[in-house]
Amino acid sequence: MKKKVDTSKSVKVIPLGGLEQIGMNITAFECDDSIIVVDCGMSFPDDEMLGIDSVIPDVTYLKDNIDKVKGFIITHGHEDHIGGLPYILKDVNVPVYATKLTVAIIENKLKEHNLLKTTKRKVVKYGQSINLGCFRVEFIRTNHSIVDSAALAIFSPAGVIVHTGDFKVDFTPVFGDAIDLQRFGELGKKGVLATLCDSTNILRPGFTMSEKTVGATFDNIFAENVNHRIIVATFASNVDRVQQIINSAAKYGRKVIIEGRSMVNIVNIAHELGYINIPDNTLIDIEQINNYTDEQIVLCTTGSQGESMAALSRMAASTHRKVTIKPGDTVILSSTPIPGNEKAVSKVINELSMKGAKVIFQDTHVSGHACQEEVKLIYTLLQPKYSIPVHGEYRHLIKHAEIVESLGIDKDDIFILSSGDVLEMSYDEAKVVDRVPAQGIYVDGLGVGDVGNIVLRDRQLLSENGLLIVVVTLEKYSNQIVAGPDIVSRGFVYVRESENLMDEAREVVLDAIDKCLSHRVTDWGKIKTSIKDSLSDYVWKSTKRNPMILPIIMEV
Repeated sequence: MKKKVDTSKSVKVIPLGGLEQIGMNITAFECDDSIIVVDCGMSFPDDEMLGIDSVIPDVTYLKDNIDKVKGFIITHGHEDHIGGLPYILKDVNVPVYATKLTVAIIENKLKEHNLLKTTKRKVVKYGQSINLGCFRVEFIRTNHSIVDSAALAIFSPAGVIVHTGDFKVDFTPVFGDAIDLQRFGELGKKGVLATLCDSTNILRPGFTMSEKTVGATFDNIFAENVNHRIIVATFASNVDRVQQIINSAAKYGRKVIIEGRSMVNIVNIAHELGYINIPDNTLIDIEQINNYTDEQIVLCTTGSQGESMAALSRMAASTHRKVTIKPGDTVILSSTPIPGNEKAVSKVINELSMKGAKVIFQDTHVSGHACQEEVKLIYTLLQPKYSIPVHGEYRHLIKHAEIVESLGIDKDDIFILSSGDVLEMSYDEAKVVDRVPAQGIYVDGLGVGDVGNIVLRDRQLLSENGLLIVVVTLEKYSNQIVAGPDIVSRGFVYVRESENLMDEAREVVLDAIDKCLSHRVTDWGKIKTSIKDSLSDYVWKSTKRNPMILPIIMEV
């Protein structure tokens, strides 16, 4: 730290997501009476989250301190950085600041949720600063797999914090200029209190390849498959990748069809804003596909992650209304599977191969995230006092800490936080002082937060062991059994082949009820518990299974 700062002041860093996982990035910064929030993403559910569509951050802390919250500052337009906004803005309605393309993508989301009128949005240019309470935030140009990505220099009374956002160092980007390393160097000279740096690719040594290298690979594949239809699947948001597909298609005289809702949306936005250059008469609508021969067509589609509803998966499963995969098709998967999606991607590759398609996935993708040498470069330029690795699972954060230590930053000045930790930093010291709620909230259909861990546990039990429903009808006053007990099985055993088991189960239930009634137990809760316990014991002894048991008592 070279610059004189107010050593009596401290600033709090509160990650509400984006740690212990790749996705759902959101971090709050608090100083005096001001809170600013960087990013507001969502994450995709893992295998245990049965039926959940997405996970959004828990912003209880922001709601509780709503008077202090000055705005959301968004680094770039990927789902793991903006996906939570439409849900969170309903409760935390503050202005959103971002670069041009990012604002346009956010507006598209807000339109779907009817939030355009109520949300203030401001486009910020690189090098421009915005004042929010006691903070001043400057946007710095970086490179990533989506155009218009930014790092943030956050000027606070306690010192400067630099948040890199998702970044790589690309000296030959497809669109726009290279990362503004000069500005990072200038900030480093003046003194940086802390750096929050992207850890997604930290396990890989060396440098990330330039996005331009993919263009050369596409050219080669197009040259080798002149007589075949070409289908390229990539991330909808990777505008530069789509640009290179269009470039290769134009070079080889092919028409391009953009397929997949998110892909169509983003390409339209990028084209309107001038971030993508499409030669005249290159794009055609999917409705015109039959007017051209196979060698005249390139399909640019979503579904490179094996998502079941995306266009490529529907083509592979023969459920796409316009495109049927046939022998000779060349399919290029231009992405790396996100951790956890490997199975889904293999499934799609197998389905495509069975239909006779040639699937290419080698060298057709470069990452948008910095490898080890680029991370070292940024730290060397910034020379921060404290390091806070972000955007990664625990193994990424640990590796990040090792690398930062090798650069000479003291081990005690590197903080591996968990989501919800409150790190208080001043010029003299930094320590975790508190914890706030940051579990993540489940979105299932239109329900936000109405499915919690208990419901998920029930879903898991049902999915693993099935359900037994016991229905008994008792007479009012006398409590004699009028009908039943009837036992209904769902996902436990096939009843017709297990009649003995069901008959014995019925006897067990009858005994349990008789025992209760002979002891003058009339409380239905106790009767239900007794039925549950004895039936559960019997079923476990007979089948070594634990189905969920639901006793229902009716009165006539």
